[in-house]
Amino acid sequence: MAQDKIEKSEEEWKKVLTPEKYHVLRQKGTERPFSGELYYNKEKGVYTCAACGQELFSSNTKFESGTGWPSFSDVISSDSVSLKEDNSLFMNRVEVVCARCGGHLGHVFDDGPKPTGKRFCINAVSLDFKKEGEAGKETEQ
Repeated sequence: MAQDKIEKSEEEWKKVLTPEKYHVLRQKGTERPFSGELYYNKEKGVYTCAACGQELFSSNTKFESGTGWPSFSDVISSDSVSLKEDNSLFMNRVEVVCARCGGHLGHVFDDGPKPTGKRFCINAVSLDFKKEGEAGKETEQ
């Protein structure tokens, strides 16, 4: 599922991402809770990385966590994301990044629903969405 890695300079990323997407995806920022359009999305399809188009999450694994950010119980493929230890902000968390472009997506926690018990808490601005039937189309920015 993972594709060849995409490497761009920070200047190149600034040219292809909006300032908000750049802040979250490249500078490990966080959007305000309940602010992202995709938080409210109920359609069937695939959530992709807003920076490179890599398929990350299926709508079948999305659930309402009440946190204000889209939450998923699993990834589409184990090689679509990388998990990294994150000890910033005086917390011990696990960061979720796109395995293809290295973009910051959010964090994963062990308080999700069965069967995985995982809650991938993802910034909506770091995601794009392809409705069911469009899922085979790849886009790269």
